[in-house]
Amino acid sequence: MEHCKLQIGCSVILLYITFIYLRERRNYKLQSKKSLFEGLLLLGIVSILLDGITAYTVNHLDMVDPLLNRTAHALFLISLNAVIFVLCLYMLVVTGAYPKKKLGRTLIFLPFIANIVLVFMNIGSLKYIEGRVTNYSMGASVYTCFIMAAVYILITITVFFGRWNYIESHKRASIFTYLMVLGVVTGIQMIFPETLISSIGVTGFILGVYLNLEDPALKELSRYHSETVMAFANLIENRDNSTGGHVKRTSLYVKLIAEQLRDSRQFKEILTKDYINNLVKAAPMHDIGKIAVPDAILQKPGKLTEEEFAIMKLHSEKGGEIIQETFQNLGSEDFRKMAYHVARYHHEKWNGKGYPEGLKRKDIPLSARIMAVADVFDAVSEKRCYRDAMPLEKCFVIIEQGSGQDFDPLIVEAFMNIRDKVEQVYGEIAR
Repeated sequence: MEHCKLQIGCSVILLYITFIYLRERRNYKLQSKKSLFEGLLLLGIVSILLDGITAYTVNHLDMVDPLLNRTAHALFLISLNAVIFVLCLYMLVVTGAYPKKKLGRTLIFLPFIANIVLVFMNIGSLKYIEGRVTNYSMGASVYTCFIMAAVYILITITVFFGRWNYIESHKRASIFTYLMVLGVVTGIQMIFPETLISSIGVTGFILGVYLNLEDPALKELSRYHSETVMAFANLIENRDNSTGGHVKRTSLYVKLIAEQLRDSRQFKEILTKDYINNLVKAAPMHDIGKIAVPDAILQKPGKLTEEEFAIMKLHSEKGGEIIQETFQNLGSEDFRKMAYHVARYHHEKWNGKGYPEGLKRKDIPLSARIMAVADVFDAVSEKRCYRDAMPLEKCFVIIEQGSGQDFDPLIVEAFMNIRDKVEQVYGEIAR
């Protein structure tokens, strides 16, 4: 036991994380689905247990069958690299960098597959070396694993910095810390193989992933905040006999447009993970100012008079005022600013003929320009008290024809490029 105390301690930590994770998922009734994190937890536990077993066997060579010892080492080396490989995959997935083409995915998997083959091919030549504190193993199988671990850790660090904007700002520092812990521990293990501390790196990074990205309690808190905003927005929408689908659909359209713009390298310095999250959360409040519009105007079945339309147009100004005055403690300052822009400026037009301020082009906040496309498309595709819904093809034509007049041409282009996804949302959420 004296040679595997560290592994036992790390196993206890990972088992505790697993228990808390599964308990909270059950308590919050989160949908059960396979995820890379759950696979990472399982692999981490298996790897550290095998690390402890090999730490024991390598120090009791006279008591352990050689075949059993080599088998345990082969499984440990493969499981350790499997953990690092899945960590790399996890970083690729959460930052949206996972290759979409088959060739790219093959290149990501190739070193890991090659490592498995080389470990088994060379496990028979494994050497056991007597150290000052503990025995340890060396040989081609170990060197192969060192190289593969270094490759995937370098890929993970490169992806982290390369996709910086795809990670929430408040999570970057801690994720970086855990990445450095993994890298430093792996480096020490390579230079001083007698230390047998690889389990610390594995445990530290999995703990970091759990606390920053996978904690069900934090996910539930975020969901509760979003649903509260959505419910409030639906109450307002229901005043003009809307089903509430408008709020849900426009929020999804906004998300799809923003992600398409980001993926096509448009506004890449603006469209960070934080920005898109705030935009999606703010989108349901774009018509919050309608709470100040009389029912007689909101529910009028015919065309509005000039005086009535002037009152209706006030909802954008009122919406901005409501957010400034009422929602001071709702979310971060960035979120409140986003909600204000979306509510006040989503009726501004690219050519300057919108309201309430007649802003044009890039003077209109990007969030409001994105919201404008989503709002108009859903408005014309939805049945209202004063008209029937337009055919879907006509709705796309309206957006396309509005490019350079009503809407930012780049945003219209992004919207048309995701037409299939828009149609899917249109078909799935009731009108």
